[in-house]
Amino acid sequence: MMFKTLESLPPTFGSKHKAPCPHSRRRSNMMLNPLNIKHLNRIDQNDADMITLNLEDAIAPSRKKEALHNIALFLSHLEQSDSFIIVRVNPLDEGGEEEIRFLNDFGFDAVRVAKVRTQTDIARALTLLSEEKELHISLETKEAFTALDTLRIDKRLTTANLGILDLLASLGLPQSLIAPENPTIDYILSKFLVDAKSTGIHPISFMFQEYNDTDRFLRWCEREKAMGFESKACMGPKRVAIANEVFGISAEALQRARYIKEAFETHAAKGINGFMDERYGIFIDEPIYKDALMTLEKE
Repeated sequence: MMFKTLESLPPTFGSKHKAPCPHSRRRSNMMLNPLNIKHLNRIDQNDADMITLNLEDAIAPSRKKEALHNIALFLSHLEQSDSFIIVRVNPLDEGGEEEIRFLNDFGFDAVRVAKVRTQTDIARALTLLSEEKELHISLETKEAFTALDTLRIDKRLTTANLGILDLLASLGLPQSLIAPENPTIDYILSKFLVDAKSTGIHPISFMFQEYNDTDRFLRWCEREKAMGFESKACMGPKRVAIANEVFGISAEALQRARYIKEAFETHAAKGINGFMDERYGIFIDEPIYKDALMTLEKE
């Protein structure tokens, strides 16, 4: 916990500047309301791989300045955190520009901009954002959904978060479609995943709103992992634990990847780039080797 007591928080901003996130894990992205001081006080001990401090739709307009001040106060006193910390700002023309300018010098890892539509929105956000911080976007509009593969105009745009409810509204589709077996939702997820991956953007699947239904959340995580996703938006620590487990890499998978890497490199040194392997009963060649390397990169 950052402060031992919340009854007398520091009256002024501190001078701490959190170091960049020390790992590349992106299994869970926990949404946190900055009006909840108790939750803010635990961002230095959170199990989520990513924490998103949310200034957008969960905060009433009359309290957005209070939420912004809370974020700045806690970030300015944050010495360390094992989570990748993101601040989700409002659309640029609805306060987001001012929020980015205000927060730029504080210690966090990325800004997430809501309701982007075009390359112009991306360029504007990048112009505002400090060079050392990543840009993340919320994919919530039909314009961005159909043009995601064109939006990465700079390497600092690293991540897209699927805002399924706003996207369905933008497409004129009802929220009742959200079910694991629905072909329209499968198409949306598949298109989002492939378009993001093909352009070098990391895709994070949507927030499941029914926060007490951990069984269905688990089903969504398992289905999305089978599709190729590696990350899920989370609401609360129970969901973080589920996402970390489902999207984690098993000991068996790591052992297999290490074996394939060693076997391929041993054979390649002898000029053999393809061979039958009795241990796993597969033909190991360069594509199998590259897949093993990709697994090990996520360790």
